[in-house]
Amino acid sequence: MTAKRSGARSKRPQRISQWSQPAQEPRSEPPLSRERIVATAAELLDAHGVDGLTMRRLADRLGSGVMSLYWHVDNKEDVFDLALDAVLEYRGSPQTVQSQDWRGEVVHMLEDWRDSMLRHPWSASLLPRRALGPNILSRLELLSKTLSRAGVADADLNVAIWSLWNYVMGATITRASFDLSDDDRAAAQKRLEHLSERYPTIERSRLLLDDDWDGAFRKGLGFLLDGLSPK
Repeated sequence: MTAKRSGARSKRPQRISQWSQPAQEPRSEPPLSRERIVATAAELLDAHGVDGLTMRRLADRLGSGVMSLYWHVDNKEDVFDLALDAVLEYRGSPQTVQSQDWRGEVVHMLEDWRDSMLRHPWSASLLPRRALGPNILSRLELLSKTLSRAGVADADLNVAIWSLWNYVMGATITRASFDLSDDDRAAAQKRLEHLSERYPTIERSRLLLDDDWDGAFRKGLGFLLDGLSPK
């Protein structure tokens, strides 16, 4: 009986102290969640690239322990997959009314895809090596549906999709990695002038001075879509 009363007495101060504690200040950081982990991982990838993301650095940025991350994600590969899919979310609304301007829809979809990857340049290097998540699959489904509605035959649909995929990926990687300054391009073009007999066409077109990346992307996409247009 004494032991029982002693046990009861040991609980009372704890229960009373809980009520008597002053109200806690609001937490300075939101609780750990998968969404917060993914958003922070994307920020680290933007700042440091693929090689700069470690679970330790991610945990430190979140103000948590490394092991706490594993309640929400399986491993670093899982973080890569989730962050990649998050930044490739297509925020355009799927067409509920069949538009007659299928080319305009495709251009909008692919420009948005390219813009998303340029905002997060690491995504273009990761995408070919990662599992395709729901956001990129949704993009491909919408693109396939639009092309099919435009008259692209089922037998040609996969070729069309992969051709457009290759075009977007190539254009994005080139733009993200081509970081010559205006002075560098001008100097390179000047050197071409002294080699015009060897490289007459690119010297005449002033290729190395052309930095209209957006215009070139759209015009090149037009060439591709001309080939996909129903005859």
